[in-house]
Amino acid sequence: MNNTLGKALRFGILATLAGGTVLAQSPPPAPDPAKSQPQSEKPQASQDKPVQQQDTVNPKNSKEDVEAIGNRGVGKGINLYSLEREIALGKGLAQEVERSSKLIDDPVVTEYVNRVGQNLVRNSDARVPFTIKVIDSDEVNAFALPGGFFYVNSGLILRAQEESELAGVMAHEISHVTARHGTKNATKGELMQMATIPLMLLGPVGWAGYGLYEGLNIAIPLTYLKFSRDSEREADFLGLQYMYKAGYDPNAFVTFFERIQVDEKRRPGTIPKVFSTHPPTPDRIESAQKEIARILPNKPEYIVTTSEFDSVKARLRNIMFSRKVQDNAPGKPTLRTKTEQSQKGQTGNDPNSTDDDRPTLKRRPDSPLTN
Repeated sequence: MNNTLGKALRFGILATLAGGTVLAQSPPPAPDPAKSQPQSEKPQASQDKPVQQQDTVNPKNSKEDVEAIGNRGVGKGINLYSLEREIALGKGLAQEVERSSKLIDDPVVTEYVNRVGQNLVRNSDARVPFTIKVIDSDEVNAFALPGGFFYVNSGLILRAQEESELAGVMAHEISHVTARHGTKNATKGELMQMATIPLMLLGPVGWAGYGLYEGLNIAIPLTYLKFSRDSEREADFLGLQYMYKAGYDPNAFVTFFERIQVDEKRRPGTIPKVFSTHPPTPDRIESAQKEIARILPNKPEYIVTTSEFDSVKARLRNIMFSRKVQDNAPGKPTLRTKTEQSQKGQTGNDPNSTDDDRPTLKRRPDSPLTN
């Protein structure tokens, strides 16, 4: 049973975090007309007016104290996974990710992204080492697996306008690992399954009922492994602290949210995959702004962007362009799907079809059958 549980949990976490399986969720509530503002009355984006921060703050507890980062109880709670087991789980999931993904292997790009990420990790509550890699994908996405295996899509790097925006999204994903959201949710799934097994064994179907349940148990982990809104809020809360502690302007996280929101309004359905399950709603943006003002004391200066970010971004753009040119080169063999092949077979029986790729058979003029 443990082996089956482990497999189901691994596939559940991988599908949820990597975005390969989109889980159904209730649609967001309709906006309240009384609270909505005309476009002309809406406040300016935070990149024009940063959140006003206090010179001194009074944190209520260690979780609000940025000076206590690394020495507080982030990630505590009911969890059946030890850190060692969590790392082993993440390692297995990482192998599956890398078998199905194409990685960017350019040393300049990978070293830069790893350095940005490791700087954030050093200024976080992480209790596991992080391995950071770049996936060759246009999707604006990033995800961190349990145990610190972190993947950043090239599309996210190209979408960010400043290094601090990239750092903000990375800090958010790192927070899911420091808070141990993945294995905490997996624990909920395991506990529910364990509680259900005795009832099924005592029922009329006995062990046969357990066998059927075991065959379907992947549904339980999938249900409990998507990050809840509370987990997303906690990741926002911690991520702002980590990027601030690492020297970045926390307003950049809000700026990136606002730009994604504006793009979604202009072209519905274009929201990046990294925000697909929990989009940057006005409430989420407002909450982040309040936390910046309440718990992050003002600094005389922040890292906003660097010339290295611009050069790495330009280098990555050239790499992506070159690969697309190679993929579309004339004479390069192409693969057809089964659907395309079946469609070919259907058109081949049509006498009006003009499929030049399909071979045709003709009877020789000297054949005795022609007489």
